[in-house]
Amino acid sequence: MKKVLETEHMTKKYKDFKALSNLNMHIEEGSIYGLIGKNGAGKTTLIRVICGLQKPDEGGYRLFGIENDNRDITLERKRIGAIIETPSLYQELTARDNLLLQYKLVGMPSNDGIDELLELVGLENTGKKKVKNFSLGMRQRLGIAVSLANNPDFLILDEPINGLDPQGIVEVRELILKLNREKRITILISSHYLDELSKIATHYGFMDGGTLIKEISAQELEKKIQKKIELKVQEAKTFIDYFEKKGFSYEIIDEKTIDIYGKLNITTILRELAKASLDVEEIHEKEESLENYFLNLIEGGSHE
Repeated sequence: MKKVLETEHMTKKYKDFKALSNLNMHIEEGSIYGLIGKNGAGKTTLIRVICGLQKPDEGGYRLFGIENDNRDITLERKRIGAIIETPSLYQELTARDNLLLQYKLVGMPSNDGIDELLELVGLENTGKKKVKNFSLGMRQRLGIAVSLANNPDFLILDEPINGLDPQGIVEVRELILKLNREKRITILISSHYLDELSKIATHYGFMDGGTLIKEISAQELEKKIQKKIELKVQEAKTFIDYFEKKGFSYEIIDEKTIDIYGKLNITTILRELAKASLDVEEIHEKEESLENYFLNLIEGGSHE
């Protein structure tokens, strides 16, 4: 799979503070990459470096396969669309006029495509309504439209649903999915809304202290945070033959703890184990969230 972005041991310093430290990241073409981290983890700094607003002090990155110190990197950055922190919009202008200005700024040869862009983000009927009178969700969608003016292959969104009401969140979520699935745009999203992120991301990167502590695909993550039943037993290894025969997905955690994965009924499990003369001392049903997974990572929990 082609990589849109790769960073290698990238470091960014502000005097004695390392905002980014030895950071290694890989974003595949066609993915929706969810970037997760607490405030101060370095997410916005990373985005600013990728967009060329700042330079790394050590290490570097490749954008569409081009090294950041290659003079052709400027051409590759033209394939990026980005919203960093908040959309830059002209409040006294209409949605169309904002896009007209952006077209001029990015050097588009004509205004063709503006109507399609407004329709894409659901703002085709806003007419002469000024941006200052838009809802927050409408402004966010217009900001995304502005970032799409140069027909990017890679879209970077920094907290795109921050402050939105439930309807606005749904609208932006559906737009992001549409851009990825229909336009085949690779998307990097930095967000604190982990529940929403889990509905759209195909890959995740977890940041802490300026470095990327783990990368994982949504499929791999689903296996790690799926529902499970935890069994406390006298001797875990005596259960292996039974689980293999039944085809259960299980993991021996230690000599007295077994996790069984999948949608299973506790009562049924206990009844079947009793028939097989396998005694259980304790049984617990568990389901880990994306948020808990992240917190366990930064607190030193094992999710290898």
